[in-house]
Amino acid sequence: MAQAVKRLFPNTKLGIGPAIENGFYYDFKVEKPFDEEDIKKIEEEANKIIKEDLEIKRFTLPREEAIKLMKEKNEDYKVELIEELPEGEEISFYEQGEYVDLCAGPHLISTGKVKTMKILSTSAAYWKGDQEKDSLQRIYGISFPKASMLDDYLTMIEEAKKRDHRKLGRELDLFFFDETAPGMAYWMPKGLKMMNILIDLWRKEHEKRGYMEFSGPQLNSSELWKISGHWDHYKEDMFVLTDSDGKEQALKPMNCPNAIKIFASKLRSYKDLPLRFNDIDVIHRNEKSGQLNGLFRVRMFRQDDSHNFITEDQIGSEIKDIIEIAKYLYGIFGLDFELTLSTRPDDYMGDIELWNKAEANLREVLDELCGKDQYRINEGDGAFYGPKIDIKMKDCLGREWQMGTVQVDFQLPLRFNLSYIDKDGEKKTPILIHRALFGSFERFIGIITEHFAGAFPVWLSPVQVKILPIADAHMEYANKVKEELEKAGIRVELDERNEKIGYKIREAQVQKVPYMLVVGQKEMEAGTVGVRSRKEGDIGAMDVADFTQKILEEIKNYAK
Repeated sequence: MAQAVKRLFPNTKLGIGPAIENGFYYDFKVEKPFDEEDIKKIEEEANKIIKEDLEIKRFTLPREEAIKLMKEKNEDYKVELIEELPEGEEISFYEQGEYVDLCAGPHLISTGKVKTMKILSTSAAYWKGDQEKDSLQRIYGISFPKASMLDDYLTMIEEAKKRDHRKLGRELDLFFFDETAPGMAYWMPKGLKMMNILIDLWRKEHEKRGYMEFSGPQLNSSELWKISGHWDHYKEDMFVLTDSDGKEQALKPMNCPNAIKIFASKLRSYKDLPLRFNDIDVIHRNEKSGQLNGLFRVRMFRQDDSHNFITEDQIGSEIKDIIEIAKYLYGIFGLDFELTLSTRPDDYMGDIELWNKAEANLREVLDELCGKDQYRINEGDGAFYGPKIDIKMKDCLGREWQMGTVQVDFQLPLRFNLSYIDKDGEKKTPILIHRALFGSFERFIGIITEHFAGAFPVWLSPVQVKILPIADAHMEYANKVKEELEKAGIRVELDERNEKIGYKIREAQVQKVPYMLVVGQKEMEAGTVGVRSRKEGDIGAMDVADFTQKILEEIKNYAK
């Protein structure tokens, strides 16, 4: 693609162009932004280069010669990259036809091995992601070894657009975003109802397993965040304020320091452990505006958090119990998941021996749960205070999502001087496990909205039944049906508008309501309702009591 750009727009300067999870991108410094016609020409030229089947050749150059070559080609950004490489580093280039690029490789042997490519989108970018540096244009694309695979991918993309949770959120009256509060959702009554249904499920399942819910302050002194290490490692992502005394405080981006304060509020014994403190307090993270993405990336959210304080010999059993909860909760929604080990990052905090110990603990657990070497490893992607197990989930379109996380932390208990009295009467330091399973309720709702395309299972639907009277004469009976269903705990709405029944049915279908009850003269006289199912269409007349029993059974069996 970059070769095509240089052929068509020779004065364009090359930035960087990495492969990413779904395709690739390349950043360019352009004389004027590429428009739709330019993008079409670039895509056509790139596919022409594929057909040319140009051999791709690798060569290396000494540092000074590499810089000289890129200066001759007027590629300022490539010169900068070379100058930043350590002395003695091998500097490799790849050549295909007239095009030469600085790259570590490896590459295919020829352009013909790529059978087709497609440009997906463009966006603004900054050199090295720094807003203070040059503004660039980024082009995203994807390629496949078979044309049919591109067709399948584009079909999936179109399906994903239909399922876009931001679009469905507005259409279904669940939530919306407004420029007055970037990255913070406005939850409509129906959306908040669904949020609360999920929270109730979460609470019930955790109470059964010995978790204790707490709540802590939204705003904490900078001193707390300095002890925890967040001030040094995470401050740029925090909302920092100054109080009336001139002291710095921050809206909490994490719940762990508050959970630690709860643990430290009284003397603890080994008999108390495991102690599992869970909470769903609102937290805030100062995400960059360009990274905000509906409910998937927000600045304010409710994390389904827990911080479990345990002894060292409880690590394995505790993590297995956590994974069992994850299996149960994801299973309710028909979601499969995989486990990934994320290891020590470059900016890690604490003693490397404790890190090695924590990683070994997690490997042992994953070996048992998944089988040795049957899980992925993300080197260097752990939290700054400990390694973690990440839960990766695939939706009905095959897209992978980062969901929950389980982190083993030897560091924060030491930094906060936490202790419990062991059976020998000595003080010991507990191990802290940080864990979230949905990740956040906001993000999870975004994911399942797309997974179900807004057609939520009946137990989760904010409106489970919509009653559709045919005429005003049937309104009194429709209200009686509504009252009977509400007494049974069913979430129901009555469409009182003076509209034709066909219009009302279509509207209810667009709203993806699981059941519609048509009420007319015949139904009123027989004491029945005409039942229409979102899944099965017209079911026919049923007694109100029979329908009530049917839907209650369906709700009760949601986990099966």
